[in-house]
Amino acid sequence: MLHPLFTPEHEELRSFVRKFVEAEFAPHAVEWEEEGDFPDWVFKRMGDVGLLGLRYPPEYGGQGGDWGHAIVLAEELARGGSGGVGMALAVQSEMATPPIAKFGTDEQKERYLLPSIRGEKIACLGISEPNAGSDVANIETVAVRNGGDWLINGRKIFITNGARADFITLVTRTNKAEGYDGFSLFLVDTDTPGFQVSRKLDKLGMRSSDTAEIVLDDVRVPQGALLGTEGKGFYQIMWELQGERLIGVAGSVAGAKLGLERTIEYCKERTAFGKPIGSFQANRHRIAELMTKLVAAQQLVYDTGLAWERGEYPVRQISMAKLYAGIVAGEVINECMQLHGGYGYSTDLWVERAWRDSRLIRIGGGTDEIMREVISKTGGVDFSRPGFAP
Repeated sequence: MLHPLFTPEHEELRSFVRKFVEAEFAPHAVEWEEEGDFPDWVFKRMGDVGLLGLRYPPEYGGQGGDWGHAIVLAEELARGGSGGVGMALAVQSEMATPPIAKFGTDEQKERYLLPSIRGEKIACLGISEPNAGSDVANIETVAVRNGGDWLINGRKIFITNGARADFITLVTRTNKAEGYDGFSLFLVDTDTPGFQVSRKLDKLGMRSSDTAEIVLDDVRVPQGALLGTEGKGFYQIMWELQGERLIGVAGSVAGAKLGLERTIEYCKERTAFGKPIGSFQANRHRIAELMTKLVAAQQLVYDTGLAWERGEYPVRQISMAKLYAGIVAGEVINECMQLHGGYGYSTDLWVERAWRDSRLIRIGGGTDEIMREVISKTGGVDFSRPGFAP
């Protein structure tokens, strides 16, 4: 039975994306991992087949779809064999561009959203800084008025697509005295004077995607670069982060599920002491436990996506999905490596790559610790409040 989030149309999309990814991306997975990058034609090809704008309006080149379509895409990209490709494409379609679609002017949508959906412009999202990751409120990059323009100074780090992006959706502080009401978003072209990629970062996993540190030194942008309402950037980016978390965890669970399916096949073929290793009760029971946790995690992701699609703003549920499903995905891939033994630890198989890639979901987009804080506070379990009585 299909989950209520999905219809037969979603499954048709799933079939198309699976064939597309397995044919065009999967054969290059090892090569792209070794090179530490994948070619820009991937963005253009995705745009050509209509996969970068599934949830966006047709007037801007989108498909007019819903959260079910976006989750299907995130899940099926896992079959490309390289988590970095799926992450970079998710930044393009579900992280850097949603604020443009929701808060942007018609001119901004024409200039940035439309070419992003076509894969003609590559986007990145600038939130994290050397001293501000999950603590978004501690961002130090500042934008100040200078004549009729804005002058931006600061640094951003861990920016996916940052080394090759054509523009950045940038979070800045515009009025420190206003606290949460003192942040604003800007759209900044990366060829603007003063915008510099200071270095490309090396990483444990997601090695096929570029991750950069960016320096902004007196970057001058016009008033029209302001995205949304001045002073409301914190709330706007908090909204974006909810969708980012949902898409990220959907892809992670799908990757873990695929890994477990492959491991089960391996357990049928690999023998020890004259028998397939899957015939040992300890292994069978462990796999049964992992299957159960994966189904629970996936259903939580689907239920959360359905709530969002129905117009709810399920912050606590998204945080729960990211926390639980992220832990489960890592546990599953860790056990897949264990069941493969020495072969799993070698670079000859897919397992070690999946193991490295799986770890990021518990850090990026909000750490486990931040998710627990959100869950406890929105669930009324704030022990720091005066007079709190459990």
